[in-house]
Amino acid sequence: MKRLAAIVLALAVPMFATAEEVSPADGVVIRTLDKMNGSVRDIELASREAVTIGRMEVTLGECRFPVGNPAGDAYAFLTITEDGRDSPVFIGWMIASSPALSAMDHPRYDVWVLRCITE
Repeated sequence: MKRLAAIVLALAVPMFATAEEVSPADGVVIRTLDKMNGSVRDIELASREAVTIGRMEVTLGECRFPVGNPAGDAYAFLTITEDGRDSPVFIGWMIASSPALSAMDHPRYDVWVLRCITE
């Protein structure tokens, strides 16, 4: 199922990018949920910045948005690693308007994109 979602996302992001002019953003706003205690945090990340959430580290590669609409259909390339694991928990594009399309599968944490940050 994860492989199918990755294929669909790989095809969807380039189609999205060509269907409408997009612009790179300065950063992203992500929302995190700790399923153990129910805490929710909104976190701002600049491009190439990383933030630690418990035992995980979230790094923003890039955030893009439709020109003139940074809140609409923003998508960000995230790398999420966890202490003690050799491979990333998640690496790829997350789309704000369709968080389930490319979701991180983790027993304790959820992470999703809300919007891009512009000047």
